[in-house]
Amino acid sequence: MRRLPEPPLALIVFVVGFSILGAEIAAARLLAPYFGASTIVWANTIGVVLVALSIGYWYGGRLADRDPTTAGLHRIVLLSGLLLAAVPFVAQPFLRAAVRALDSISAGAFLGSLLAVTVLVAVPILVSGAVAPYALRLAVKDISEAGTVSGRLYAISTVGSLLGTFSSALLFIPLIGTRRTFIVFGLALVLLAAAGLARRRFVLAPALLLALLLIPLGTVKGETSGGGRVIFEKDTEYQYARVVQEADGTRRLELNEGLAVHSLWKPHSYLTDNYWDEMLVLPFAVRDPPPRSIAILGNAAGTTARAYGHYFPRTRIDAVEIDGELTKLGGRYFGLRAPGLHTHTADARPFLRRTSQRYDVIVVDAYRQPYIPFYLATKEFFALARDRLRPGGVVLINVGEPEDSDRLEQVLGATLSAVFPTVRRDPSQPTNTVLLASGAPASAARLDRAAAALPSDLRPVARAAAGRLGPRVAGGRVYTDDVAPVEWLIDTSIVHFAADGR
Repeated sequence: MRRLPEPPLALIVFVVGFSILGAEIAAARLLAPYFGASTIVWANTIGVVLVALSIGYWYGGRLADRDPTTAGLHRIVLLSGLLLAAVPFVAQPFLRAAVRALDSISAGAFLGSLLAVTVLVAVPILVSGAVAPYALRLAVKDISEAGTVSGRLYAISTVGSLLGTFSSALLFIPLIGTRRTFIVFGLALVLLAAAGLARRRFVLAPALLLALLLIPLGTVKGETSGGGRVIFEKDTEYQYARVVQEADGTRRLELNEGLAVHSLWKPHSYLTDNYWDEMLVLPFAVRDPPPRSIAILGNAAGTTARAYGHYFPRTRIDAVEIDGELTKLGGRYFGLRAPGLHTHTADARPFLRRTSQRYDVIVVDAYRQPYIPFYLATKEFFALARDRLRPGGVVLINVGEPEDSDRLEQVLGATLSAVFPTVRRDPSQPTNTVLLASGAPASAARLDRAAAALPSDLRPVARAAAGRLGPRVAGGRVYTDDVAPVEWLIDTSIVHFAADGR
């Protein structure tokens, strides 16, 4: 084999830095279909990467003192590349088994994602971390220039990390997917190592990774939480999304971990027998005429918007969804059409701040299961919502929690009460309660009386909701933009639920 020019040390540390941070972004994406993409999942990913790098730096320095050769460095780079490329192939069976095991003990996203990211990426990142001190040991020929050489190499590595971060998030993951992103980073390292080792047998490693890039992509999560078959799936800019169709034609939208349904479509029906139906009738506990305008913050694929368009065709519907791909799925699979529908690809709170519209109803249903974004659960946000309501307007919030847990509901009820004089609750499902807040009085009796004037499909829904409507759960802390620990609240609720079950 003709010997190729040996890669310079600067190029090696650049590519390793490029791969480490690119793999960190891809790792968080890899976990999202199973554990979500909350702040806690990101914190676990970043924390494990930093610990792995620290151990790698320490061990790499010891190796460099023991065997300071370029061949030794290239072997480390080769191993690092192969381990990175293997991550997505190990991940799918491991994550499926881990989720089933963790579900059986009701472990939260904190414990689940911490375990997953440790098993999957700690070793590849640890090996990659060993490269920098090893390269520094080889680069320093004179102790008098140690500071200059180390500063230059770490600066080059940091630039590589910066480019790896942006290329992973903005280029590789959107264009070729998460699995192939890992392979690309592994391939870059393996190519460098093969060139440096210059042995015929090492050519097989990059050839193998190139072949892996050509393997067709399959379903990310073949099993479904409630039966049915996957008819569409995609890694969007924000999350993993899939559409599952059941034998009777019912379709549901599942995001990330797939433990909750974010939109539902039933053939020949606009009702769902779930909390979306209550969004149609609860405003009548406060007001008599149908809403002239409604904002749905967290529209997903449009279950509520579609139903409002059918039962109240004169209502203006501003359907706000941060992920535009979900709006497209709504039109394609969930019948997202309505006479007064206006769709907006925007984050909920900035949209509400910018709009000049005033609404009769504002629906907040913006979960990234199991967490509600903290900035949609604060006193400041609810004050903004109040300012965007017409007199007698209503805010409706879907509160999802573990069964028999009301800690999040307490907090949201308390925070709403700091802004609105009227707060009521409708515990429509074992894991979903709809909170109603308004500046005007609300009563179950008024909702029951209004049922007679509603479309016939909605009358039993309204009467059932009137039978459940009651005062908010007492207690709870008022959340603000400064302090709103939603993730910890939910995770501790899950732990308490698991403990009480034993």
